[in-house]
Amino acid sequence: MRLSRTAVLTAAVALADEQGVGGLNMRTLAEDLGVVPMALYKHVSSKEDLLDGMVDVVVAEIDPPLEGQEWRATVRSRVLSARTVLQRHRWARQVLETRTTRTPAVLAYTDSFIGMFLDRGFSVDLTHHVMHALGSRMWGFTQELFDAPETPAGDAAADSASAGSAPPDAARLEAMARRFPNVLRIAMAAAHDDGVVGRGCDDQYEFEFALDLLLDGIEGLHARGWTSART
Repeated sequence: MRLSRTAVLTAAVALADEQGVGGLNMRTLAEDLGVVPMALYKHVSSKEDLLDGMVDVVVAEIDPPLEGQEWRATVRSRVLSARTVLQRHRWARQVLETRTTRTPAVLAYTDSFIGMFLDRGFSVDLTHHVMHALGSRMWGFTQELFDAPETPAGDAAADSASAGSAPPDAARLEAMARRFPNVLRIAMAAAHDDGVVGRGCDDQYEFEFALDLLLDGIEGLHARGWTSART
């Protein structure tokens, strides 16, 4: 196989898709490519350079802006395309969040994203604040409120003991109801069309709901010529 930077990055993305990014290193990648690790350094200078390049591969999969469409449809489509890409590459969110280098591909995506507003009549002032409001949503992800870690085994045992013979899940819910009734009420009340409730919240539904909420607000600000200038 003739190595190139593109070939190395493509193989690294495929390996991360299959095994996760945690175990990805020059040695495992070289083994996958059938070369010695030193051969990779002709194309990627370090593990960080490798990860930056992998992000560029992923960003290149995001659809370009829609042509001839109004700003809202264009932005919504682009965000949901980014989300689809990140769901295809589950490791990419973690890597994106840890990057300290803004590669040309990342900057080009950001520049294009900003252009979807500026090219459709948004002021620089409003666009600046819109980008802050969207945050990581422009990449297709956010930190979800109810994505809580699993309860440690010791805590589960303590909950079970406090509830007698009640099953651990029931015991945790009972303890939650006593200590944090409002959190539990919201977490358990949200049923969607597919019947998903509580911890099984439909992440896509919630993501699109919040995105549309933001776009509604942005649309209102743009329509009335909002400015951050203080009077």
